Amino acid sequence: MRFGFWVGNGLEWSEILRRAQHAEATGWDGVWFADHFMPFQGDVSGPVHEAWSVLAALGAATERVRLGPLVCGNTYRHPAILAKQAVTADHISNGRIVLGIGSGWQENEHEAYGLEYGTFSDRFERLEEALTMIRGLRDNAQMTFAGERYQLADAPLEPKPVGSLPIMIGGGGEKKTLAMVAKYAEEWNVWATPEIMAHKSRVLDEHCEREGRDPASIQRSIAALLFLTDDEAEADKLRNKGIPRPSIIGTPAQVIEQIEEFASLGVNEVIIPDFNLGDNATEIADRFMNEVVAQVSS
Repeated sequence: MRFGFWVGNGLEWSEILRRAQHAEATGWDGVWFADHFMPFQGDVSGPVHEAWSVLAALGAATERVRLGPLVCGNTYRHPAILAKQAVTADHISNGRIVLGIGSGWQENEHEAYGLEYGTFSDRFERLEEALTMIRGLRDNAQMTFAGERYQLADAPLEPKPVGSLPIMIGGGGEKKTLAMVAKYAEEWNVWATPEIMAHKSRVLDEHCEREGRDPASIQRSIAALLFLTDDEAEADKLRNKGIPRPSIIGTPAQVIEQIEEFASLGVNEVIIPDFNLGDNATEIADRFMNEVVAQVSS
C-alpha cells in the first residue's frame, strides 16, 4: 500500500515546498494538491495557489514521490490544454505525474471567475468528452474529435509523457462517476471510510463487468482526515463529533486496524490531507509514518 500526503493550497509557497520535501524525505509515496482558485466557504478572499504551477515546481524540487491534483475541475481548462500542462509537468518530474480529473463542483469560483458551471448533466457530459480527448491525445499520434462541447482537428500531444500519465478520476457518484472510472481511468480516488469504500468498490466492479474490464486494473485510493491521539476517550469523543468528512480516528493501534481494513478492501493508496493538522502537520505526519505505516508495512 502507498501513502500520500495532501498539502493545502492556501499555504505560503515556502511552506508548501517544505511540507512536500519533508514528505518525500520521510517515506511518503505521493504528494497531492487541490485544484481550486478560491476557498469554497468562510473568507473566500484567502490565498489559494494554482495547482499546475505548484505541481510543476514540485516536480523540479522532488525526486521520487508521485505528484498530482486531487482533482482538476474539468470546467477550468480546455481538456487539450490540461493534457499539455500535465505532460509538461510530467517531463519536469521525470515521469511522476498522475492526471487527476473530475467534473468540477465548486460553484462559487465559477461565478467569481466567469466560468461556465451549467447543470449536473452538463458537467458530466463535458467530462466524458474531455476524458475521450485526453486519452486520445495521450495514446495516439494525433487526435480528431467532434463533440458537442470540444473539438480537435488532427491535434498532436508532443512530447508524449515520460511516464504513463495515468488518469485518475475523483468522486463516488455511482451512476456517472464510477461508470466513467470503469471506462476511462487507470486510477480512482474517493473520500471514504472502510464502509463507504467497500460499497463503492462493489459498484465500480459492477461497472467494470459491464465494460468487460478487469477491476484489478484500476488503482484505488481513498482520502480521509487523520485524527491521531494517544487518548482513547478523546478518540471516542472525536468519533461522536460528527466530522463532515470521512476520517481515520484513533490511537496508533486503532489507526493501524483501519489502515489494514482499507488494505483488505483492495485500497492501493491512503491519502492524508493536512487541512486539519495545523502548524504541527509535519510532526503528526511523522508520527503516522513511524507509529502506523511502519507497523502496517512490517
